[in-house]
Parts: sequence; C-alpha cells; structure tokens
Amino acid sequence: MYKVLVSDPISDMGIQLLYDAEDVQVDKKPGLSEDELTAIIGDYDALLVRSQTTVTEKIMTAAAKLKVIGRAGVGVDNINLEAATSRGIVVINAPDGNTIATCELTFAMMMSVARMIPQAYKKTIGGEWDRKTFVGVELRAKTLGIIGMGRIGSEVAKRAKVFGMDVIGYDPFMTEDRAEKLGVKLGTVDEIAKVADFITVHTPLTNETRNIIDRPQFELMKKGVRLINCARGGIINEEALVEAIDKGIVAGAAFDVFTKEPLPADHPFANNPKIIVTPHLGASTVEAQENVAIDVSEEVLHILRSEPFKNAVNMPAVPGSVMNKLQPYFTLVEKLGFFVSQLAEFPVSDVVVNYSGELMDVEHQSFDPLRGKRCAG
Repeated sequence: MYKVLVSDPISDMGIQLLYDAEDVQVDKKPGLSEDELTAIIGDYDALLVRSQTTVTEKIMTAAAKLKVIGRAGVGVDNINLEAATSRGIVVINAPDGNTIATCELTFAMMMSVARMIPQAYKKTIGGEWDRKTFVGVELRAKTLGIIGMGRIGSEVAKRAKVFGMDVIGYDPFMTEDRAEKLGVKLGTVDEIAKVADFITVHTPLTNETRNIIDRPQFELMKKGVRLINCARGGIINEEALVEAIDKGIVAGAAFDVFTKEPLPADHPFANNPKIIVTPHLGASTVEAQENVAIDVSEEVLHILRSEPFKNAVNMPAVPGSVMNKLQPYFTLVEKLGFFVSQLAEFPVSDVVVNYSGELMDVEHQSFDPLRGKRCAG
C-alpha cells in the first residue's frame, strides 16, 4: 500500500483518482509546519503540494521512503530541487492544467492596464463621475512583446493576433518555424524593449531570467509602454519599474506576482495609481484547480507503480514512446547499481555511463533542472 500525503489545500475532485486507487492511502493534512511535516514524512511514498508548503532539505532528509513530490501547478520554487535530485526523489509539476487560466488573466490585466478599469471603478463607486482622467489606449495595431514563448506565452500570442496586435517574442528554445506558424516575430529582450507597446513575461524564475527586464531595458523603452507580469515575481525588477513610471517611461503596469508574497503593505506598488495588483490569481479558476490536481495525481500514480511518466522537472523530458523503449534498460541499470555498490569505495563523487548499440538510435533530450536549460542529446 502506497501512502500519499497532501500537505496543501488541493481540490478533492482533482485527487479523486488517488482516493479511488486500491493500492493508495491518501492523508490530507494542510497547514503543517516544517517541523510537523518533518516528523511524519518518513511514512510516506509521495507528497503533494501547491505553493504554501516549502519542501526543504530538512524535510527530504527525513523522507526515507519518498519517491515523488507532486506540485499541483507549474512553479516549483517552493521545492528544493537540488536536495530532491541528490536523493533520487522525482519532482513533477502540472504545466498544462493552468495554461488557459493564466493566459486569460494576462489578457484581463492587459486590458485593465490599457483602459485603467480598476482605477475608474474605484473613483466611480466613490461618487466621482470622472471621464477625462481615464482615457486609455486600444490594443489593435499595437506591438505586444512576449518574453517566454512556452505554453502560456504561445496562447497569449494566439489571442493577441485575434485582437489585431503585432507580436514579437523572445524564447531561446523557439524555432523560426514554430514562430512563423504563430505569426510571431522572434527578437531579443532588448529588441522587444525598443519596439513594444505592451510587454508580458511568461518564463520561470531562474538565475537567467531574474531581473531580465531591468534598468538597461527600461532605458530602451519608448514612452507609454505598459508591462504585465502573471508569471513569477523577480522577472521584472520592481524597483526599476517604479523608477521608470516616475520618469514617464512606463504608462502603467499590472502585476499578479511579486518578489515577496503576500505583498507587503509598504511595497511601492501598493499605493501607486499606475500599477494594478492582484494576489497571485493566475491559476485561480475552478477548471484550473481541478486540472492541475488531476494531472499531478495521474503522474504520481505512474511513478509509484513504476510506469512511464511525464512532467518531471528534475529528470530528462522523455516522450512516452521513447520511455517504452528505455524501460528494459531501467531494470538493467538498477541491477548494475546494486552490483557496483558492493564493489565501489564510498563516497562516490562521479558516475560515468557509456552505451552503444541500438540504444544510440533512440532520440532523447537532456535537461538541467537546477539551471532550467534544455539541450539536444
């Protein structure tokens, strides 16, 4: 019997698959402190979290049986990936479940910042009929810069084209062919900064993307540009943004995510009339909450049952068809590992694997989970 711990509020309908499994026992215990979670995690084979639980090295050190950590959502910055990888714990996420929800929120924020809807609402219910202050801009014929052309960025691009916008995107992994099919021109971050009327970011937060829009990029922007961040706090330098607004470079911004959450009361965004803020609502739809839970539940079951799985963020991304070809080698490698463990002098610092024959014909990719980079293998 596999034991699964759910330590954050996750849709019961979404994890019904786990409840229905005859070989799985589910315990739902949200709100545990690090010490409380550390004290009980040793009994569990799998841990399911959202964003509230921070899965630290201390917790994983105590997790003697833990095979998989499932994140019901996209971002895994609340999970110590290095500690998980070093212990052979698979970390999976649900990258598809909240794609549409985040995309639609991005467009809601874009339209809100273009027409100053929240500010106009606040004045109107306060008794002021002020039409002159809230003269906005149209999206049609404007240039939208998208930094990060993954699932969400691509969906935003599709909708922007319907609105009659020109789209320029930055993504080091997007091919010209894919961009052409989306009707997107590829460019650098600096090129986007120079030409865009609206800029939205859709990348994970890594060392490479932290402050990817900073003071040098703001200096390149034309006056009247508007920025949206529904991805991760820290991708756009918050202090530099406020400075750019004060200089008259940026006409407005809409942020759903922040470097520090919850947003501190003294944060410069909190009382800036040109910045719209929401409390990290990207995945906050009924559909998205259920979808991410369903997706991660399915993959957790596959891992527990030693079946092919996907969406691992600290393992190579391998398609199911390729995984089926590789499956026999997993047993071989496991047996070789047991064999070598009896001969090797510990601690072992490096393992070198050489292979040849028909395995060389299997296409694959390698993925560095700690740096977030992909490369052909």
